[in-house]
Amino acid sequence: MLKRLALLALLLGTRVAWAQEDAVIPAAEIARGPSPARITTLVNRAATQGWGSVVPALRTAARQAYETNSGYVPAWYYLYRWAEMLATPYNQALTDWIAAVEKAGVAHPNMSSTYAYHPGALSAQLSREAQLALLGNVALSEEFFTLLSPVDCPWEVLAILQKIYQQDPALFADYGSLALAIAVVYDVPPPPNWPHGQVSATVLPRKLPAPEQAFAYWAKLDRTGATLQHLRRLPASELKFLVDIAVPLSELDWARLNVPSGLGDFEKAYLMVKYRKDRLEQNVDAWPGADYRLASILAQGGICVDQAFFASTAGKAKGIPTIMFLGAGLDGRHAWFGYLDGNQHWQLDCGRYAEQKFISGIAYDPQTWGNMNDHELLFITERFRALPTYKLSDIHAAFATEYLFAGEPALALKAAHEAVNRDRRNLAGWNVLLEAQAAASPDLRAREAILRDAVLAFQKYPDLEIAFSRQLVEVLRQRGETSLAAFEEQRLGTKYQATRGDLSIEQAAATVDRSMKADDVATQIKVYNRVLDTAGQGQAIDFYDKVVAPFVLHLASVNQVPAALQSLDRARRTLRVEAGKQLDLEMADMAVRLKTGRK
Repeated sequence: MLKRLALLALLLGTRVAWAQEDAVIPAAEIARGPSPARITTLVNRAATQGWGSVVPALRTAARQAYETNSGYVPAWYYLYRWAEMLATPYNQALTDWIAAVEKAGVAHPNMSSTYAYHPGALSAQLSREAQLALLGNVALSEEFFTLLSPVDCPWEVLAILQKIYQQDPALFADYGSLALAIAVVYDVPPPPNWPHGQVSATVLPRKLPAPEQAFAYWAKLDRTGATLQHLRRLPASELKFLVDIAVPLSELDWARLNVPSGLGDFEKAYLMVKYRKDRLEQNVDAWPGADYRLASILAQGGICVDQAFFASTAGKAKGIPTIMFLGAGLDGRHAWFGYLDGNQHWQLDCGRYAEQKFISGIAYDPQTWGNMNDHELLFITERFRALPTYKLSDIHAAFATEYLFAGEPALALKAAHEAVNRDRRNLAGWNVLLEAQAAASPDLRAREAILRDAVLAFQKYPDLEIAFSRQLVEVLRQRGETSLAAFEEQRLGTKYQATRGDLSIEQAAATVDRSMKADDVATQIKVYNRVLDTAGQGQAIDFYDKVVAPFVLHLASVNQVPAALQSLDRARRTLRVEAGKQLDLEMADMAVRLKTGRK
Protein backbone atom coordinates (compact mmCIF):
# COMPACT_ATOMS: atom_id res chain seq x y z
CA MET A 1 0.00 0.00 0.00
CA LEU A 2 2.84 2.37 0.93
CA LYS A 3 4.58 1.51 -2.34
CA ARG A 4 1.44 2.37 -4.30
CA LEU A 5 1.09 5.70 -2.48
CA ALA A 6 4.74 6.49 -3.07
CA LEU A 7 4.41 5.65 -6.76
CA LEU A 8 1.30 7.79 -7.01
CA ALA A 9 3.06 10.67 -5.31
CA LEU A 10 6.01 10.29 -7.64
CA LEU A 11 3.73 10.37 -10.69
CA LEU A 12 1.80 13.37 -9.39
CA GLY A 13 5.01 15.16 -8.53
CA THR A 14 6.36 14.55 -12.00
CA ARG A 15 3.15 15.84 -13.57
CA VAL A 16 3.15 18.97 -11.39
CA ALA A 17 6.82 19.63 -12.12
CA TRP A 18 6.19 19.20 -15.86
CA ALA A 19 3.19 21.56 -15.69
CA GLN A 20 5.17 24.20 -13.82
CA GLU A 21 8.08 23.93 -16.23
CA ASP A 22 5.78 24.15 -19.21
CA ALA A 23 3.79 27.10 -17.77
CA VAL A 24 6.52 29.56 -18.73
CA ILE A 25 7.61 29.70 -22.34
CA PRO A 26 11.27 30.81 -22.57
CA ALA A 27 12.07 34.19 -24.12
CA ALA A 28 14.40 32.54 -26.61
CA GLU A 29 11.53 30.41 -27.88
CA ILE A 30 9.22 33.42 -28.12
CA ALA A 31 11.84 35.10 -30.30
CA ARG A 32 11.79 32.10 -32.65
CA GLY A 33 8.10 31.38 -32.78
CA PRO A 34 6.18 28.23 -31.76
CA SER A 35 7.75 25.07 -33.13
CA PRO A 36 5.81 21.96 -34.23
CA ALA A 37 7.09 20.25 -31.08
CA ARG A 38 5.69 23.06 -28.91
CA ILE A 39 2.30 22.87 -30.62
CA THR A 40 2.23 19.08 -30.21
CA THR A 41 3.06 19.47 -26.52
CA LEU A 42 0.24 21.97 -26.09
CA VAL A 43 -2.29 19.75 -27.84
CA ASN A 44 -1.21 16.73 -25.77
CA ARG A 45 -1.45 18.66 -22.54
CA ALA A 46 -4.84 20.08 -23.45
CA ALA A 47 -6.09 16.55 -24.13
CA THR A 48 -5.55 15.62 -20.48
CA GLN A 49 -5.87 18.92 -18.62
CA GLY A 50 -8.06 20.99 -20.91
CA TRP A 51 -7.21 23.97 -23.10
CA GLY A 52 -7.81 26.31 -20.21
CA SER A 53 -4.58 25.02 -18.64
CA VAL A 54 -2.45 26.47 -21.45
CA VAL A 55 -4.28 29.77 -22.02
CA PRO A 56 -2.38 31.81 -19.37
CA ALA A 57 1.05 30.75 -20.66
CA LEU A 58 0.11 31.50 -24.26
CA ARG A 59 -1.43 34.85 -23.34
CA THR A 60 1.80 35.79 -21.58
CA ALA A 61 3.90 34.58 -24.52
CA ALA A 62 1.82 36.58 -27.02
CA ARG A 63 2.08 39.69 -24.89
CA GLN A 64 5.83 39.29 -24.46
CA ALA A 65 6.25 38.81 -28.19
CA TYR A 66 4.29 42.01 -28.84
CA GLU A 67 6.09 44.09 -26.22
CA THR A 68 9.55 42.94 -27.37
CA ASN A 69 8.75 43.47 -31.06
CA SER A 70 9.33 39.82 -31.85
CA GLY A 71 9.01 38.93 -35.50
CA TYR A 72 6.62 36.16 -34.51
CA VAL A 73 3.87 38.16 -32.82
CA PRO A 74 1.08 36.79 -35.10
CA ALA A 75 2.20 33.20 -34.56
CA TRP A 76 2.03 33.47 -30.76
CA TYR A 77 -1.07 35.64 -30.75
CA TYR A 78 -3.18 33.35 -32.94
CA LEU A 79 -1.96 30.29 -31.07
CA TYR A 80 -3.23 31.98 -27.92
CA ARG A 81 -6.55 32.77 -29.66
CA TRP A 82 -6.96 29.11 -30.61
CA ALA A 83 -6.35 28.00 -27.02
CA GLU A 84 -8.82 30.58 -25.72
CA MET A 85 -11.49 29.54 -28.22
CA LEU A 86 -11.05 25.81 -27.67
CA ALA A 87 -11.14 26.30 -23.90
CA THR A 88 -14.48 28.13 -24.05
CA PRO A 89 -17.27 26.13 -22.38
CA TYR A 90 -20.04 25.24 -24.81
CA ASN A 91 -22.70 26.87 -22.64
CA GLN A 92 -20.77 30.15 -22.50
CA ALA A 93 -20.24 30.07 -26.27
CA LEU A 94 -23.97 29.48 -26.76
CA THR A 95 -24.94 32.37 -24.48
CA ASP A 96 -22.46 34.74 -26.11
CA TRP A 97 -23.53 33.75 -29.61
CA ILE A 98 -27.25 34.22 -28.96
CA ALA A 99 -26.54 37.66 -27.47
CA ALA A 100 -24.45 38.62 -30.52
CA VAL A 101 -27.15 37.45 -32.96
CA GLU A 102 -29.82 39.42 -31.11
CA LYS A 103 -27.65 42.53 -30.94
CA ALA A 104 -26.88 42.37 -34.66
CA GLY A 105 -30.53 41.71 -35.54
CA VAL A 106 -29.69 38.77 -37.82
CA ALA A 107 -31.97 36.12 -36.31
CA HIS A 108 -34.48 34.72 -38.80
CA PRO A 109 -37.23 32.06 -38.99
CA ASN A 110 -35.05 29.39 -40.61
CA MET A 111 -32.84 29.24 -37.52
CA SER A 112 -33.65 26.87 -34.69
CA SER A 113 -35.98 28.34 -32.07
CA THR A 114 -34.30 26.49 -29.20
CA TYR A 115 -30.70 25.56 -28.38
CA ALA A 116 -29.90 23.09 -25.62
CA TYR A 117 -27.16 23.58 -23.07
CA HIS A 118 -24.74 20.72 -22.47
CA PRO A 119 -21.39 20.22 -20.74
CA GLY A 120 -17.98 20.37 -22.37
CA ALA A 121 -15.82 22.86 -24.23
CA LEU A 122 -15.58 23.83 -27.90
CA SER A 123 -12.44 21.71 -28.24
CA ALA A 124 -14.71 18.65 -28.40
CA GLN A 125 -15.60 19.64 -31.97
CA LEU A 126 -12.07 19.05 -33.29
CA SER A 127 -10.02 15.87 -33.33
CA ARG A 128 -6.40 15.92 -32.19
CA GLU A 129 -5.25 15.71 -35.80
CA ALA A 130 -7.46 18.62 -36.88
CA GLN A 131 -6.20 20.69 -33.94
CA LEU A 132 -2.59 20.08 -34.98
CA ALA A 133 -3.38 20.98 -38.59
CA LEU A 134 -5.11 24.24 -37.67
CA LEU A 135 -2.82 25.41 -34.87
CA GLY A 136 0.27 24.62 -36.90
CA ASN A 137 -0.77 26.81 -39.83
CA VAL A 138 -0.07 30.44 -38.89
CA ALA A 139 -1.39 31.94 -42.13
CA LEU A 140 -4.64 30.00 -41.94
CA SER A 141 -5.02 30.85 -38.25
CA GLU A 142 -4.58 34.55 -39.01
CA GLU A 143 -7.14 34.33 -41.80
CA PHE A 144 -9.58 32.46 -39.57
CA PHE A 145 -9.54 34.88 -36.65
CA THR A 146 -9.55 37.90 -38.94
CA LEU A 147 -12.59 36.51 -40.73
CA LEU A 148 -14.51 35.24 -37.69
CA SER A 149 -17.57 37.28 -36.68
CA PRO A 150 -19.38 37.34 -33.32
CA VAL A 151 -22.49 36.02 -35.09
CA ASP A 152 -20.67 32.99 -36.50
CA CYS A 153 -21.91 29.94 -34.58
CA PRO A 154 -18.60 28.78 -33.07
CA TRP A 155 -19.33 25.11 -32.40
CA GLU A 156 -20.86 24.69 -35.86
CA VAL A 157 -17.91 26.44 -37.52
CA LEU A 158 -15.50 24.05 -35.78
CA ALA A 159 -17.69 21.03 -36.52
CA ILE A 160 -17.71 21.92 -40.23
CA LEU A 161 -13.94 22.31 -40.29
CA GLN A 162 -13.69 18.89 -38.64
CA LYS A 163 -15.94 17.27 -41.27
CA ILE A 164 -13.97 18.80 -44.13
CA TYR A 165 -10.61 17.85 -42.60
CA GLN A 166 -11.71 14.32 -41.77
CA GLN A 167 -12.95 13.70 -45.31
CA ASP A 168 -9.60 14.54 -46.96
CA PRO A 169 -6.77 16.01 -44.83
CA ALA A 170 -4.54 16.60 -47.86
CA LEU A 171 -7.24 18.49 -49.74
CA PHE A 172 -7.96 20.51 -46.60
CA ALA A 173 -4.29 21.50 -46.43
CA ASP A 174 -4.37 22.72 -50.05
CA TYR A 175 -7.69 24.57 -49.81
CA GLY A 176 -7.76 25.90 -46.28
CA SER A 177 -9.29 29.24 -47.26
CA LEU A 178 -12.12 27.47 -49.06
CA ALA A 179 -12.76 25.38 -45.94
CA LEU A 180 -12.92 28.53 -43.80
CA ALA A 181 -15.35 30.19 -46.19
CA ILE A 182 -17.68 27.20 -46.13
CA ALA A 183 -17.46 26.96 -42.34
CA VAL A 184 -18.56 30.57 -41.71
CA VAL A 185 -21.33 30.44 -44.34
CA TYR A 186 -22.79 26.99 -43.64
CA ASP A 187 -22.79 27.30 -39.83
CA VAL A 188 -26.28 28.87 -39.85
CA PRO A 189 -29.09 28.14 -42.36
CA PRO A 190 -29.92 30.95 -44.80
CA PRO A 191 -32.95 33.20 -44.23
CA PRO A 192 -36.28 32.64 -46.03
CA ASN A 193 -35.92 35.65 -48.36
CA TRP A 194 -32.41 34.81 -49.53
CA PRO A 195 -31.21 35.42 -52.21
CA HIS A 196 -34.44 37.30 -52.96
CA GLY A 197 -38.03 37.11 -51.80
CA GLN A 198 -39.80 36.83 -55.14
CA VAL A 199 -39.78 33.04 -55.37
CA SER A 200 -41.56 30.66 -53.00
CA ALA A 201 -39.83 28.23 -50.66
CA THR A 202 -41.63 25.38 -52.44
CA VAL A 203 -39.93 26.26 -55.72
CA LEU A 204 -36.61 27.31 -54.15
CA PRO A 205 -36.11 25.46 -50.81
CA ARG A 206 -33.02 27.55 -49.90
CA LYS A 207 -30.98 24.67 -48.52
CA LEU A 208 -27.21 24.69 -48.58
CA PRO A 209 -25.47 21.44 -49.57
CA ALA A 210 -23.52 19.37 -47.06
CA PRO A 211 -20.36 21.37 -46.28
CA GLU A 212 -17.92 18.54 -46.98
CA GLN A 213 -19.61 17.87 -50.32
CA ALA A 214 -19.46 21.54 -51.32
CA PHE A 215 -15.78 21.69 -50.34
CA ALA A 216 -14.85 18.61 -52.37
CA TYR A 217 -16.91 19.88 -55.31
CA TRP A 218 -15.14 23.22 -55.72
CA ALA A 219 -11.70 21.98 -54.70
CA LYS A 220 -11.76 19.22 -57.31
CA LEU A 221 -13.15 21.58 -59.96
CA ASP A 222 -10.26 23.91 -59.28
CA ARG A 223 -7.70 21.10 -59.40
CA THR A 224 -8.96 20.05 -62.83
CA GLY A 225 -8.87 23.62 -64.17
CA ALA A 226 -12.66 23.88 -64.47
CA THR A 227 -12.92 27.13 -62.47
CA LEU A 228 -12.32 30.54 -64.05
CA GLN A 229 -10.78 31.89 -60.86
CA HIS A 230 -7.88 30.07 -59.19
CA LEU A 231 -9.57 29.26 -55.92
CA ARG A 232 -6.35 28.54 -54.01
CA ARG A 233 -5.31 32.16 -54.58
CA LEU A 234 -8.49 33.72 -53.16
CA PRO A 235 -9.02 34.53 -49.48
CA ALA A 236 -11.94 33.18 -47.50
CA SER A 237 -13.36 36.71 -47.32
CA GLU A 238 -14.02 36.50 -51.08
CA LEU A 239 -14.62 32.77 -51.35
CA LYS A 240 -17.66 33.17 -49.10
CA PHE A 241 -19.33 34.82 -52.12
CA LEU A 242 -18.62 31.66 -54.12
CA VAL A 243 -19.98 29.01 -51.77
CA ASP A 244 -23.32 30.67 -50.95
CA ILE A 245 -25.45 28.70 -53.40
CA ALA A 246 -29.24 28.34 -53.22
CA VAL A 247 -29.41 25.47 -55.73
CA PRO A 248 -28.23 21.84 -55.82
CA LEU A 249 -24.70 21.19 -57.09
CA SER A 250 -26.22 19.58 -60.21
CA GLU A 251 -27.53 23.01 -61.21
CA LEU A 252 -23.96 24.31 -61.20
CA ASP A 253 -22.96 21.52 -63.57
CA TRP A 254 -25.69 22.64 -65.96
CA ALA A 255 -24.55 26.25 -65.80
CA ARG A 256 -20.93 25.43 -66.66
CA LEU A 257 -22.12 23.69 -69.79
CA ASN A 258 -24.75 26.22 -70.89
CA VAL A 259 -23.50 29.68 -69.87
CA PRO A 260 -20.66 30.61 -72.22
CA SER A 261 -19.58 33.91 -70.67
CA GLY A 262 -16.02 34.15 -69.32
CA LEU A 263 -14.23 36.44 -66.86
CA GLY A 264 -13.82 39.16 -69.47
CA ASP A 265 -17.51 39.50 -70.26
CA PHE A 266 -19.44 37.71 -67.57
CA GLU A 267 -21.90 40.57 -67.24
CA LYS A 268 -23.48 39.17 -70.44
CA ALA A 269 -24.88 36.27 -68.41
CA TYR A 270 -27.44 38.72 -67.02
CA LEU A 271 -28.88 39.47 -70.45
CA MET A 272 -29.08 35.80 -71.42
CA VAL A 273 -32.44 35.76 -69.61
CA LYS A 274 -35.10 37.49 -71.71
CA TYR A 275 -36.89 40.26 -69.82
CA ARG A 276 -40.60 39.58 -69.29
CA LYS A 277 -42.33 42.94 -69.73
CA ASP A 278 -45.69 41.21 -69.44
CA ARG A 279 -44.97 40.32 -65.82
CA LEU A 280 -44.12 43.94 -65.06
CA GLU A 281 -47.27 45.17 -66.79
CA GLN A 282 -49.41 42.63 -64.93
CA ASN A 283 -47.62 43.38 -61.63
CA VAL A 284 -46.53 39.73 -61.26
CA ASP A 285 -43.52 40.05 -58.99
CA ALA A 286 -43.30 36.43 -57.83
CA TRP A 287 -41.89 33.70 -60.06
CA PRO A 288 -44.88 32.00 -61.73
CA GLY A 289 -43.17 28.80 -62.85
CA ALA A 290 -43.38 25.30 -61.37
CA ASP A 291 -39.65 25.17 -60.64
CA TYR A 292 -36.76 27.62 -60.37
CA ARG A 293 -34.11 25.68 -62.22
CA LEU A 294 -31.63 27.76 -64.21
CA ALA A 295 -32.79 26.05 -67.39
CA SER A 296 -36.38 27.08 -66.65
CA ILE A 297 -35.39 30.69 -66.03
CA LEU A 298 -33.47 30.75 -69.30
CA ALA A 299 -36.34 29.16 -71.23
CA GLN A 300 -39.19 31.18 -69.72
CA GLY A 301 -37.46 34.51 -69.20
CA GLY A 302 -37.94 36.60 -66.11
CA ILE A 303 -37.70 40.01 -64.50
CA CYS A 304 -34.59 41.61 -63.03
CA VAL A 305 -34.42 39.46 -59.88
CA ASP A 306 -34.46 36.33 -62.04
CA GLN A 307 -31.78 37.74 -64.33
CA ALA A 308 -29.57 38.61 -61.36
CA PHE A 309 -30.16 35.23 -59.70
CA PHE A 310 -29.35 33.38 -62.92
CA ALA A 311 -26.15 35.31 -63.56
CA SER A 312 -24.84 35.22 -59.99
CA THR A 313 -25.53 31.48 -59.66
CA ALA A 314 -23.92 30.74 -63.02
CA GLY A 315 -20.86 32.66 -61.89
CA LYS A 316 -20.49 30.50 -58.80
CA ALA A 317 -20.76 27.43 -61.03
CA LYS A 318 -17.74 28.65 -62.94
CA GLY A 319 -15.72 29.37 -59.83
CA ILE A 320 -16.41 33.11 -59.78
CA PRO A 321 -17.39 34.84 -56.53
CA THR A 322 -20.59 36.83 -57.16
CA ILE A 323 -22.90 39.15 -55.21
CA MET A 324 -26.58 39.78 -55.95
CA PHE A 325 -28.00 43.25 -55.26
CA LEU A 326 -31.50 44.59 -54.75
CA GLY A 327 -32.14 48.33 -55.02
CA ALA A 328 -34.63 51.11 -55.75
CA GLY A 329 -34.62 53.66 -58.58
CA LEU A 330 -36.75 56.43 -59.95
CA ASP A 331 -39.48 54.24 -61.41
CA GLY A 332 -39.29 50.94 -59.58
CA ARG A 333 -37.21 48.31 -57.78
CA HIS A 334 -34.36 46.61 -59.51
CA ALA A 335 -31.85 43.79 -59.10
CA TRP A 336 -28.36 43.34 -60.50
CA PHE A 337 -25.16 41.49 -59.63
CA GLY A 338 -21.43 41.84 -59.23
CA TYR A 339 -18.50 39.48 -59.80
CA LEU A 340 -14.73 39.22 -59.33
CA ASP A 341 -13.19 39.70 -62.78
CA GLY A 342 -9.98 38.39 -64.33
CA ASN A 343 -7.96 41.33 -63.04
CA GLN A 344 -9.07 40.57 -59.48
CA HIS A 345 -11.32 43.63 -59.47
CA TRP A 346 -14.94 43.54 -58.35
CA GLN A 347 -17.44 44.65 -61.01
CA LEU A 348 -20.52 45.55 -59.00
CA ASP A 349 -22.80 47.19 -61.57
CA CYS A 350 -23.66 44.32 -63.93
CA GLY A 351 -27.26 44.89 -65.00
CA ARG A 352 -27.46 48.14 -63.06
CA TYR A 353 -28.96 50.78 -65.34
CA ALA A 354 -27.07 54.05 -64.99
CA GLU A 355 -29.86 56.14 -66.53
CA GLN A 356 -32.25 55.01 -63.80
CA LYS A 357 -30.03 56.50 -61.07
CA PHE A 358 -30.53 53.65 -58.66
CA ILE A 359 -29.66 55.01 -55.27
CA SER A 360 -28.02 52.07 -53.59
CA GLY A 361 -28.07 48.31 -53.49
CA ILE A 362 -28.66 45.87 -50.67
CA ALA A 363 -26.85 42.56 -50.63
CA TYR A 364 -26.79 39.68 -48.19
CA ASP A 365 -23.54 38.96 -46.40
CA PRO A 366 -23.58 35.14 -46.54
CA GLN A 367 -21.43 34.96 -43.43
CA THR A 368 -23.87 36.82 -41.19
CA TRP A 369 -27.05 36.69 -43.33
CA GLY A 370 -27.45 40.38 -42.61
CA ASN A 371 -27.31 43.21 -45.13
CA MET A 372 -23.88 44.32 -46.23
CA ASN A 373 -23.27 48.00 -45.59
CA ASP A 374 -21.69 50.52 -47.92
CA HIS A 375 -18.23 50.55 -46.43
CA GLU A 376 -17.98 46.76 -46.36
CA LEU A 377 -18.63 46.65 -50.09
CA LEU A 378 -15.95 49.25 -50.67
CA PHE A 379 -13.54 47.41 -48.39
CA ILE A 380 -14.10 44.26 -50.46
CA THR A 381 -13.44 46.03 -53.76
CA GLU A 382 -10.32 47.77 -52.46
CA ARG A 383 -8.86 44.56 -50.96
CA PHE A 384 -6.55 46.53 -48.70
CA ARG A 385 -7.03 44.15 -45.79
CA ALA A 386 -4.57 41.76 -47.44
CA LEU A 387 -1.78 44.36 -47.22
CA PRO A 388 1.04 43.81 -44.67
CA THR A 389 0.48 47.28 -43.22
CA TYR A 390 -3.17 46.51 -42.53
CA LYS A 391 -2.32 43.15 -40.96
CA LEU A 392 0.13 44.93 -38.68
CA SER A 393 -2.56 47.47 -37.85
CA ASP A 394 -4.90 44.61 -37.00
CA ILE A 395 -2.39 43.11 -34.57
CA HIS A 396 -2.04 46.45 -32.77
CA ALA A 397 -5.85 46.71 -32.52
CA ALA A 398 -6.02 43.15 -31.17
CA PHE A 399 -3.54 43.91 -28.40
CA ALA A 400 -5.33 47.17 -27.60
CA THR A 401 -8.39 45.02 -26.91
CA GLU A 402 -6.32 42.62 -24.80
CA TYR A 403 -4.94 45.48 -22.71
CA LEU A 404 -8.42 46.89 -22.20
CA PHE A 405 -9.64 43.51 -21.02
CA ALA A 406 -6.69 43.32 -18.63
CA GLY A 407 -7.57 46.72 -17.16
CA GLU A 408 -4.57 48.56 -18.60
CA PRO A 409 -6.09 51.51 -20.51
CA ALA A 410 -2.80 53.41 -20.97
CA LEU A 411 -1.24 50.48 -22.85
CA ALA A 412 -4.52 49.96 -24.73
CA LEU A 413 -4.49 53.61 -25.80
CA LYS A 414 -0.91 53.31 -27.07
CA ALA A 415 -1.64 50.12 -29.04
CA ALA A 416 -4.85 51.59 -30.50
CA HIS A 417 -3.01 54.70 -31.68
CA GLU A 418 -0.48 52.43 -33.38
CA ALA A 419 -3.34 50.58 -35.07
CA VAL A 420 -4.91 53.65 -36.68
CA ASN A 421 -1.53 55.14 -37.54
CA ARG A 422 -0.53 51.99 -39.45
CA ASP A 423 -3.75 52.02 -41.48
CA ARG A 424 -6.39 54.75 -41.16
CA ARG A 425 -9.05 52.43 -42.60
CA ASN A 426 -8.95 50.02 -39.67
CA LEU A 427 -12.46 50.46 -38.30
CA ALA A 428 -11.84 48.13 -35.36
CA GLY A 429 -8.78 50.21 -34.52
CA TRP A 430 -10.81 53.42 -34.30
CA ASN A 431 -13.49 51.77 -32.19
CA VAL A 432 -11.02 50.35 -29.68
CA LEU A 433 -9.20 53.71 -29.64
CA LEU A 434 -12.43 55.39 -28.54
CA GLU A 435 -12.98 52.70 -25.89
CA ALA A 436 -9.42 53.04 -24.63
CA GLN A 437 -9.67 56.83 -24.45
CA ALA A 438 -12.90 56.60 -22.46
CA ALA A 439 -11.31 54.09 -20.07
CA ALA A 440 -8.15 56.19 -19.67
CA SER A 441 -9.78 59.60 -19.16
CA PRO A 442 -13.24 61.24 -19.05
CA ASP A 443 -11.88 64.17 -21.11
CA LEU A 444 -14.50 64.93 -23.78
CA ARG A 445 -12.07 67.13 -25.70
CA ALA A 446 -9.78 64.16 -26.22
CA ARG A 447 -12.75 62.12 -27.45
CA GLU A 448 -13.74 64.95 -29.78
CA ALA A 449 -10.23 65.03 -31.25
CA ILE A 450 -10.31 61.28 -31.97
CA LEU A 451 -13.75 61.54 -33.57
CA ARG A 452 -12.67 64.42 -35.81
CA ASP A 453 -9.69 62.34 -36.95
CA ALA A 454 -12.00 59.38 -37.62
CA VAL A 455 -14.37 61.56 -39.67
CA LEU A 456 -11.41 62.65 -41.81
CA ALA A 457 -10.12 59.09 -42.12
CA PHE A 458 -13.42 57.81 -43.48
CA GLN A 459 -14.40 60.63 -45.85
CA LYS A 460 -14.38 58.10 -48.67
CA TYR A 461 -16.92 55.92 -46.85
CA PRO A 462 -20.08 58.02 -46.29
CA ASP A 463 -21.83 55.65 -43.91
CA LEU A 464 -18.79 55.56 -41.61
CA GLU A 465 -18.23 59.30 -41.89
CA ILE A 466 -21.84 59.85 -40.87
CA ALA A 467 -21.61 57.34 -38.01
CA PHE A 468 -18.55 59.02 -36.50
CA SER A 469 -20.00 62.47 -37.19
CA ARG A 470 -23.11 61.59 -35.19
CA GLN A 471 -20.91 60.57 -32.28
CA LEU A 472 -19.06 63.88 -32.69
CA VAL A 473 -22.33 65.81 -32.59
CA GLU A 474 -23.30 64.03 -29.38
CA VAL A 475 -19.94 64.88 -27.75
CA LEU A 476 -20.29 68.52 -28.78
CA ARG A 477 -23.72 68.63 -27.17
CA GLN A 478 -22.39 67.05 -24.00
CA ARG A 479 -19.77 69.78 -23.88
CA GLY A 480 -22.45 72.45 -24.34
CA GLU A 481 -21.25 73.35 -27.85
CA THR A 482 -24.75 73.36 -29.32
CA SER A 483 -23.90 75.79 -32.15
CA LEU A 484 -20.98 73.65 -33.28
CA ALA A 485 -23.19 70.54 -33.07
CA ALA A 486 -25.85 72.18 -35.26
CA PHE A 487 -23.19 73.31 -37.73
CA GLU A 488 -21.78 69.77 -37.97
CA GLU A 489 -25.26 68.32 -38.60
CA GLN A 490 -25.95 70.91 -41.29
CA ARG A 491 -22.58 70.25 -42.93
CA LEU A 492 -23.28 66.56 -43.09
CA GLY A 493 -26.78 66.98 -44.50
CA THR A 494 -25.58 69.39 -47.17
CA LYS A 495 -22.64 67.23 -48.17
CA TYR A 496 -24.73 64.19 -49.13
CA GLN A 497 -28.02 65.75 -50.18
CA ALA A 498 -27.14 65.67 -53.88
CA THR A 499 -24.82 62.67 -54.09
CA ARG A 500 -26.32 60.21 -51.60
CA GLY A 501 -30.07 60.50 -51.64
CA ASP A 502 -30.35 57.19 -49.79
CA LEU A 503 -28.68 58.70 -46.74
CA SER A 504 -31.04 61.66 -46.91
CA ILE A 505 -33.99 59.27 -47.07
CA GLU A 506 -32.75 57.35 -44.04
CA GLN A 507 -32.56 60.57 -42.07
CA ALA A 508 -36.08 61.55 -43.21
CA ALA A 509 -37.41 58.13 -42.19
CA ALA A 510 -35.77 58.41 -38.78
CA THR A 511 -37.34 61.85 -38.21
CA VAL A 512 -40.84 60.63 -39.05
CA ASP A 513 -40.36 57.46 -37.01
CA ARG A 514 -39.35 59.43 -33.92
CA SER A 515 -42.45 61.60 -34.31
CA MET A 516 -44.72 58.56 -34.67
CA LYS A 517 -43.40 57.22 -31.36
CA ALA A 518 -43.37 60.46 -29.36
CA ASP A 519 -45.94 62.97 -30.73
CA ASP A 520 -49.72 63.25 -31.02
CA VAL A 521 -51.30 62.58 -34.41
CA ALA A 522 -51.60 66.25 -35.38
CA THR A 523 -47.91 66.83 -34.70
CA GLN A 524 -46.99 63.64 -36.53
CA ILE A 525 -48.79 64.89 -39.65
CA LYS A 526 -47.01 68.25 -39.42
CA VAL A 527 -43.63 66.53 -39.15
CA TYR A 528 -44.45 64.22 -42.05
CA ASN A 529 -45.56 67.11 -44.25
CA ARG A 530 -42.42 69.08 -43.44
CA VAL A 531 -40.16 66.12 -44.19
CA LEU A 532 -42.06 65.38 -47.40
CA ASP A 533 -41.78 68.96 -48.60
CA THR A 534 -38.10 69.38 -47.75
CA ALA A 535 -36.69 65.94 -48.54
CA GLY A 536 -39.25 64.29 -50.80
CA GLN A 537 -39.32 66.59 -53.83
CA GLY A 538 -38.62 64.49 -56.92
CA GLN A 539 -37.89 61.37 -54.88
CA ALA A 540 -39.21 57.98 -55.95
CA ILE A 541 -39.94 54.48 -54.74
CA ASP A 542 -37.22 54.29 -52.09
CA PHE A 543 -38.65 57.34 -50.32
CA TYR A 544 -42.12 55.85 -50.67
CA ASP A 545 -41.00 52.53 -49.12
CA LYS A 546 -39.13 54.06 -46.19
CA VAL A 547 -41.10 57.23 -45.39
CA VAL A 548 -44.53 57.43 -47.03
CA ALA A 549 -45.84 53.87 -46.78
CA PRO A 550 -44.88 53.32 -43.11
CA PHE A 551 -46.50 56.63 -42.10
CA VAL A 552 -49.67 56.07 -44.10
CA LEU A 553 -50.09 52.56 -42.69
CA HIS A 554 -49.42 53.92 -39.21
CA LEU A 555 -52.24 56.45 -39.56
CA ALA A 556 -54.57 53.73 -40.78
CA SER A 557 -53.63 51.54 -37.80
CA VAL A 558 -54.78 54.27 -35.38
CA ASN A 559 -58.09 54.73 -37.22
CA GLN A 560 -57.03 57.87 -39.09
CA VAL A 561 -57.91 56.64 -42.59
CA PRO A 562 -58.95 60.06 -44.02
CA ALA A 563 -55.63 61.52 -42.83
CA ALA A 564 -53.81 58.52 -44.29
CA LEU A 565 -55.44 59.10 -47.69
CA GLN A 566 -54.54 62.80 -47.55
CA SER A 567 -50.92 61.95 -46.68
CA LEU A 568 -50.78 59.49 -49.57
CA ASP A 569 -52.25 62.06 -51.97
CA ARG A 570 -49.75 64.68 -50.82
CA ALA A 571 -46.94 62.22 -51.50
CA ARG A 572 -48.28 61.52 -54.99
CA ARG A 573 -48.12 65.25 -55.74
CA THR A 574 -44.60 65.56 -54.29
CA LEU A 575 -42.73 62.45 -55.41
CA ARG A 576 -41.75 61.64 -58.97
CA VAL A 577 -44.67 59.38 -59.95
CA GLU A 578 -44.84 58.31 -63.60
CA ALA A 579 -48.14 56.98 -64.92
CA GLY A 580 -48.18 53.22 -65.31
CA LYS A 581 -44.85 52.68 -63.56
CA GLN A 582 -44.38 50.59 -60.41
CA LEU A 583 -44.64 53.48 -57.96
CA ASP A 584 -47.89 54.66 -59.56
CA LEU A 585 -49.34 51.15 -59.35
CA GLU A 586 -48.32 50.67 -55.73
CA MET A 587 -49.73 54.02 -54.61
CA ALA A 588 -53.01 53.27 -56.38
CA ASP A 589 -53.18 49.87 -54.71
CA MET A 590 -52.49 51.47 -51.32
CA ALA A 591 -55.37 53.92 -51.85
CA VAL A 592 -57.77 51.08 -52.69
CA ARG A 593 -56.69 49.12 -49.63
CA LEU A 594 -57.22 52.13 -47.37
CA LYS A 595 -60.69 52.83 -48.79
CA THR A 596 -61.86 49.22 -48.61
CA GLY A 597 -60.14 48.29 -45.36
CA ARG A 598 -58.24 45.50 -47.11
CA LYS A 599 -54.82 44.69 -45.67
